[in-house]
Amino acid sequence: MAIIAFNELVFRLLAAIFLGGMMGLEREARRRDAGLRTLILVCMGSALVTMIAVHTSVDLDGAKWITSGIVTGVGFLGAGAIMRDRFNIKGLTTAASIWMVAMIGMGIGYGMVAESAVATFLALFVLVGVGKLEKVLFHKSWTNI
Repeated sequence: MAIIAFNELVFRLLAAIFLGGMMGLEREARRRDAGLRTLILVCMGSALVTMIAVHTSVDLDGAKWITSGIVTGVGFLGAGAIMRDRFNIKGLTTAASIWMVAMIGMGIGYGMVAESAVATFLALFVLVGVGKLEKVLFHKSWTNI
């Protein structure tokens, strides 16, 4: 059972707020339903559950079993963001963003803050940079990304 010092717990939760917030700002800028507050809470929640799992488990395998529930549970949350309207499907990128933010939070919870930050910046590159590339290559409207 690993004991997390209070200052480490606070640092990790603040990191979750910051990194989840960066992803949330991008979604908010696109006027998506899962925006700043939602993605911050998903990131913080998954970080906290992961820290609790690490703290309360006898070995790391126990924590892995507990945190695997995050992967499944957030999948259901993301599925709620996907809407079908006749032949159009919307919300896939938002659902993927929710799932990615949960994984970032898990990384933070396991103490992999730097790795989670790199993952966040890469995810933002995909959301913004690849989105602009799609617009140029496929003449998509920027508001549809």
